[in-house]
Amino acid sequence: MTPLRFAIVLACFFTGITRADEFERTIAPVLLNHCVECHSGSSPSGGLDVTSEKGFRAGGKKKDASLVLDRVHAGEMPPPKGETPRPLPKEQQAALKKWMEAGAVWPKGRVLDWFERTIETRAGRDWWSLQPLVVPSFQSQVPSPIDQLVGSRLKDKGFEPAPEADRRSLVRRLYVDLLGFPPTFEQVEAFAKDASPDAYPKLVEKLLASPHYGERWGRHWLDIVRYAETCGYERDQVKPHVWKYRDYVVKAFNEDLPYDRFVKEQLAGDELPDRTERTAIATGFIRLGTWNDEPNDPNEYKYDRIEDMVGATSSAFLGLTVKCARCHDHKFDAIRQTDYYRMAAAFWAGYIEPGPREHLGGPDPKQIGVEIFSWTDRGRKVPPIKLLKKGDPNRPGEVVEPGHLSAIPSLDKPISPPAADAKTTGRRLALANWIVDPKNPLTARVWVNRIWQFHFGQGIVRSPDNFGFTGEKPTHPELLDWLAGELMKNNWSTKHIHRLILNSRTYRQSSLHPRQDEYAKTDAGNKLWWRFDRRRIEAEALRDSMLFVAGNLKLDRIGGPSFSPEIAPEALEGLSTKSAAWKASPPEEQGRRSLYIFSKRGLLPPQLTAFDFPDTTLPCGQRDSTTVAPQALTLMNNRFAHEQSESLAKRAMKEADEAKRIVAAWRFALARDPSKTEAKAAENHLANQRTNFANAKDSEFRALASLCHVLLNTNEFLYVD
Repeated sequence: MTPLRFAIVLACFFTGITRADEFERTIAPVLLNHCVECHSGSSPSGGLDVTSEKGFRAGGKKKDASLVLDRVHAGEMPPPKGETPRPLPKEQQAALKKWMEAGAVWPKGRVLDWFERTIETRAGRDWWSLQPLVVPSFQSQVPSPIDQLVGSRLKDKGFEPAPEADRRSLVRRLYVDLLGFPPTFEQVEAFAKDASPDAYPKLVEKLLASPHYGERWGRHWLDIVRYAETCGYERDQVKPHVWKYRDYVVKAFNEDLPYDRFVKEQLAGDELPDRTERTAIATGFIRLGTWNDEPNDPNEYKYDRIEDMVGATSSAFLGLTVKCARCHDHKFDAIRQTDYYRMAAAFWAGYIEPGPREHLGGPDPKQIGVEIFSWTDRGRKVPPIKLLKKGDPNRPGEVVEPGHLSAIPSLDKPISPPAADAKTTGRRLALANWIVDPKNPLTARVWVNRIWQFHFGQGIVRSPDNFGFTGEKPTHPELLDWLAGELMKNNWSTKHIHRLILNSRTYRQSSLHPRQDEYAKTDAGNKLWWRFDRRRIEAEALRDSMLFVAGNLKLDRIGGPSFSPEIAPEALEGLSTKSAAWKASPPEEQGRRSLYIFSKRGLLPPQLTAFDFPDTTLPCGQRDSTTVAPQALTLMNNRFAHEQSESLAKRAMKEADEAKRIVAAWRFALARDPSKTEAKAAENHLANQRTNFANAKDSEFRALASLCHVLLNTNEFLYVD
């Protein structure tokens, strides 16, 4: 080696600059961003494979790597998308030219992988959600870590948090949040007057221990897993006994079933060594999607069903859109097409029809009842699954072995074949174990984000079903990881995360801020959590709240087969069978919680859909929240609203005089006394309505029912502050 060459090498060594460094810094990003998508794989475009030195130097069909630079300078590479040309930026062209003129030195053994790193247009395996948790530590737990992390960001922006909400707002917030209906006047007053320092945490514990907590939070989960009780399509048949899955979910939340166990039971409850009828019922999750009994192409529909299962599983537990990779490598995330089929193999050739108990396998099949809606494999051996070219069942490709997402290399391990005496493939249990592996960075993050979202209206990641490239990045990544760490450290306890959130000052903030107009100019979406977002209560909570204040909510009826509420004949006019399409349950059933309404995909109750009840054909991690005219019309004209107003009026009519009736109406509906101005307005309203109903024998009652109807239409009743 010449002295000059030695000096150059020595200088490079001490400055950390090598040709490999230069390649990684300037050349690899160009190739990954603009070339590898087309020029890789078994059939690279133009025969040019730029993922390796050998492929690059081969030069494609022209066998001349120098032509690559000519095509780049001519603007022909990368090729334009549609009508928009996309030539390489001048600085990247210069870097490529310099590299090639210097001999195009390629680091020994280096193979470029389109999924290896995040580029301008897509995520790689280095995407934030695929990285291990980085759980921050705190010297003191006071204030809570939540408040420390949120407060730090607020301080950096020069913001201050909103003052704490008043106690009457807090108690209503907690009741609606955890139970789905408001507190009574007496409950509000008792909390407001309780000066003990532990009054608030004691109330949190009381509500978390209520059997109605599981009903409220179980409904959130049913959205995520596309729960309904019918198959959809033309006949929309009933899924027999699927309501038992709903009751399983409610009980799981009430018992604070560890979330990792919750996942395992739903994906592989029939494969667990300690399985019971309950865990078999949990597998109904897999079958909750729509089902067409007369598909045009049965073979294609078989793959559509698998797509539903893969999509629901990956969306619910992982926050990834894996089903997008059925036809090709994912366009935005580090999910190969083979990954899709590796996951699909877990559901391949499973048992989808109701049948006798022996199909559920197990050491003692008699433990499993026949009247359940569940899933299991046809046996330990199933046909191989093949990758479909462009997702077309008529173009099967190579066999794909069952496995996991390659996006998390540390957990990318093969699935062992089932034991000789096994009655199932064991693939779903392997998938469930992979999902809840503590090294899987997605599962805990996704679940704590959902919990945060249901408490605050928005998640730390504001795209709860998409932790990928096209989703939102976390507003507070340290907070997300700390909560995920707390979940796993505390036996995957959902109620533990509730306690952390509900007892934080961040949750207890007022929805009003003294500098609201100023802060909204910078952070209109409240991504810094400088106040509590005011929210309208959801469809079921609205219906339940109306029943509750009217004295008609039957809280003692927990679980069991669903009921069918009254639906106005006008809503049935567009149906071919009209009145035969829906038969309302007896009146004594109509006061049950909205969770137990029969969910018929082809005919969801209009009262619920007006207030954004979700489409049940797809998983829904976050409901829409709209403000549209039909909502006001529903509250003003719907017969149910008038019936509850009349029931509320009957409760208030028990008082001896008008003044006391006004107070009673306010206490029942809004859990507070009316102000002097409100009381005067109520007196005027009653006087006017008595005149309007002068010819009716019950004019006094009708006037009071009208006043109660007004109260049930107020923002104070419809919103949580």
